[in-house]
Amino acid sequence: MIVFDLVGNESHPTYQTLAIENLDRQYDFLRSIVLASISLGRPLISIEVIKALNYHAISCLHSAAGEFRPCAVQVGANSYIPPSYWRVPSLMNLFVDEINRRWDETDPVVLTAFVLSKLNAVHPFINGNGRTARAACYFTLCVKLGAWLPGNPILPQLIVQNRDRYVAALKEADASLATGQLDFSVLHALLAELLSLQISSSQAPGGEA
Repeated sequence: MIVFDLVGNESHPTYQTLAIENLDRQYDFLRSIVLASISLGRPLISIEVIKALNYHAISCLHSAAGEFRPCAVQVGANSYIPPSYWRVPSLMNLFVDEINRRWDETDPVVLTAFVLSKLNAVHPFINGNGRTARAACYFTLCVKLGAWLPGNPILPQLIVQNRDRYVAALKEADASLATGQLDFSVLHALLAELLSLQISSSQAPGGEA
């Protein structure tokens, strides 16, 4: 069963309900895979982890859940055209290799910003790319720091709550590509601010440790 094929739009109540429940399951899986990676001493990101995060986000909502898109897609009202679908596997391999090469020497929030920006630019899946990118960036941050970070809401949720600033920061990073030098300083600043909010929430009375 693919709900989108049955109802034809993402605003249908059944679609919306399953999307919310899928996101809860994605966050549960995200926490599990972060803790497993830390426990096993595997401080790296992988294609398998990214695909699994997408699967949990869009399972039974769209076809090809957890698989790279087999067709062209257009993103949002700004008509952003991601790379051709046949380039996605090689671009994702290059992306993962670059992240893992930078892993030890790169600041955690810088690495997190790079993951978030790059995954949104490649747009490797049929649907759920934003949810997957936000989960993957948080995976990177937590594993890099060696812990599931305290506080609630967590960074991916805070990003959604600040969507306008987030979209503007992504556009700023995209625009910098034209200069030949990727600049995600605005995105980095936003992530650092939101991470501080998350951590401070755990220190408030009744906050989640």
